[in-house]
Amino acid sequence: MHRTHFVAALALTLALTGCKVGPKYARPQVPAPPAFRGADNADVSSDPKASIADQQWTTIFHEPELQDLIHTALQNNYDVRIAAEHILEQQQQVRITRSQEFPQVSASLSGAGTNLSSGGTTVLLSPPVEFGLQASWTPDFWGLYRRQTEAQRDQLLAQQWAQRAVRVTLVQQVATTYFQLRALDAQLAVAQNTLKTRQDSLDLTRKLETGGAAPLSDVRQAEQLLYTATSEIPQLQQQIQQTENQLRLLLGETPGTVTHADPSGLAPPPTDLPTGIPSQLLERRPDIQQVEAQLMAANANIGVARAQFFPQLSLTGEGGAAGASFANLLGVVLGTGSITQPLFTGGKLRGQLELSKAQKEEMVLDYRKTILGALRDVSNALIAAEKTRDTRIEQEKLVASAQDATRLARIRYQGGAASYLEVLTNDSNLFTAQLSLITAQQNEAVSLVQLYTALGGGWQ
Repeated sequence: MHRTHFVAALALTLALTGCKVGPKYARPQVPAPPAFRGADNADVSSDPKASIADQQWTTIFHEPELQDLIHTALQNNYDVRIAAEHILEQQQQVRITRSQEFPQVSASLSGAGTNLSSGGTTVLLSPPVEFGLQASWTPDFWGLYRRQTEAQRDQLLAQQWAQRAVRVTLVQQVATTYFQLRALDAQLAVAQNTLKTRQDSLDLTRKLETGGAAPLSDVRQAEQLLYTATSEIPQLQQQIQQTENQLRLLLGETPGTVTHADPSGLAPPPTDLPTGIPSQLLERRPDIQQVEAQLMAANANIGVARAQFFPQLSLTGEGGAAGASFANLLGVVLGTGSITQPLFTGGKLRGQLELSKAQKEEMVLDYRKTILGALRDVSNALIAAEKTRDTRIEQEKLVASAQDATRLARIRYQGGAASYLEVLTNDSNLFTAQLSLITAQQNEAVSLVQLYTALGGGWQ
């Protein structure tokens, strides 16, 4: 009979500890548009199974130097390593929180001996040896501890997505900095070639001035062209060296040089890149996944706050043995239980519950805002991809026109049909157009990085 009662009580306890108060999590409904907004309000979408975001970064960035840089950065970058440590820390926080669900047991052992001397005789007194076990357990009837563990696990998931977001950002930063460095190399090459051409032009003008075929003002104007190029070179060298230091920091290395590719123009990225559909951002973008995990933790915390309204049963037990020696120990076992029910807390429990609800609503808004931000990022990247391409094409036309204008101006000057001011103006326009073309090529290359990142690629 007693055994039947015990089994029934145990079954009831297990059933009650299986309860969890608080709302179940449900993903907020955020309607996604059927297509991304591209340039000039064009709708952009593609087969959901064909998106550049599903591709490894090694298939997006083909330059061997860039692939090596990204690989090194992912291995050594301190932000990535710090994010990994955050995950390890949160794993232990989950373990600590989950430990509350289990009984806590401790043991103690005590005993001492005393030597007494009398008349040259030593007497050893052996007081009793005492050994004890103490155990306590608060059964989780209402899911208080399980909800706390659930919240910590959701925070762990958020940390894992945060690490992936760091990887995305790192790939973006390395690629963007690499293209910036390539552009600076190309601009330096243009400046050095221009310097050589202008030095030859200055030498010719000096000969003409010496022979009386050109005024001294033409020499001074030729010197202006030369010094414009010479003053540009140290500025570009400064930017190159500082950009190298920035890239080395991303690699987790001390300041130093970085291997440079051939300082030629950046190749334009491919057109009509597949983007998938907007709803896929919810699964691809790590920042959206991170915010949703934090929202799930906030939802679990409502259950934590609700559980504190209900009575809590605490069970404690003590067992021990004592005797003059280990051979003749006598044991005793004691057990107690108590139930605690909050009656008046001055509004503390109600305040905690309302606070947890408000925090969840805040996270819902943050979640929706993050999704809208992701849609904006993709749209901006699509617009940039098309408009930077258009800018580069027009800039190429400008350079071609400026080159021919400069050629004709030099011919006219050498034939005496134009002043050197015409040469100076056209040559300056050409130099500016060449530098602007390289900047346009850089912006077009970076637009691919932005689109790949905005679609959620780069963390796989």
